[in-house]
Amino acid sequence: AVATPFLLGGGEEPAGESVRAATAPRFAPDTPVPSTTSPSPSPSPSHSAKPSPSPRATTKKSPAPVRQAAPSRAPGTAVVASARKGVGVWDAPGDEQGLAASGARWYYTWSASPRGIVDSGAPGFVPMIWGEKNTDDATLATARANGPYLLGFNEPDMGGQANLSVERALDLWPKLMAHGKVLGSPAVAYGGDTPGGWLDRFMTGARERGYRVDFVAVHWYGGDFRTEAAVQQLRTYLEAVHRRYGKPVWLTEFALTDFSQGVRFPAPAEQAAFLSSATRMLDTLPWLQRYAWFGLPSAAGEANTGLYRPDGSWTEAGQAFRTAG
Repeated sequence: AVATPFLLGGGEEPAGESVRAATAPRFAPDTPVPSTTSPSPSPSPSHSAKPSPSPRATTKKSPAPVRQAAPSRAPGTAVVASARKGVGVWDAPGDEQGLAASGARWYYTWSASPRGIVDSGAPGFVPMIWGEKNTDDATLATARANGPYLLGFNEPDMGGQANLSVERALDLWPKLMAHGKVLGSPAVAYGGDTPGGWLDRFMTGARERGYRVDFVAVHWYGGDFRTEAAVQQLRTYLEAVHRRYGKPVWLTEFALTDFSQGVRFPAPAEQAAFLSSATRMLDTLPWLQRYAWFGLPSAAGEANTGLYRPDGSWTEAGQAFRTAG
């Protein structure tokens, strides 16, 4: 495999996993969302030293979703719906309207169900079995009822996420295979191309046990905010993953976020430029079947990677996403 430089979601483990585990506010879908000590009033990427952010629980409930009219686009802006283009979605005001107007063709919620989102347009939902607690019969049946695809465990290589040993994930895998879906690998936070890494050992074990994995899912977050360099780093990583396993790839979380020292986001124009350039690159990779930006909701008044604000307006990245693909 190609060795990648230090980049989040790439081949090398970043420092600060203990900080990530303490502050990462992702939740295991299909269970009550726990509160955290974060004062943030709405879901947003986690502010921690970690390689992949995710939906965030808060100390107080978000305002009840405002069912507003579908947002209008800027004059002359064509919304593009690429078959590959997707987005991660969690509960936030206006999420249905934003999703319908985003141009995404698919979405997921880190859950076996759409979590109350009612499709009002083209986007198709893809279920996920987030972790071990979601391998019960009822959750698996919910996933089975929600389309032909199934995403495997979320970041099992991270203590604050699914947190599974390779052996335990392999022991649970037949439950996911039994539902007959087009099945994606567990999505690791980083090091998907690393010999002897979590994903490499899982794929080796699956092959030895005769288990089915139809495509490989990975996450990537870049800390180099130069557009051309970041896009090339992402491409290098994905190509290395594809060469290593020889299977179709789904990029199920990606954005520019630097977690090397705390958390740092690029300027809005830099994030938008990366999104536009990266999606153009991704559409040239024949084995890259789908990609999902992290994520749709954008918390008002703070830096993040979101696309759609609670007031119905689009961030610069959101405007770029709508025309991408």
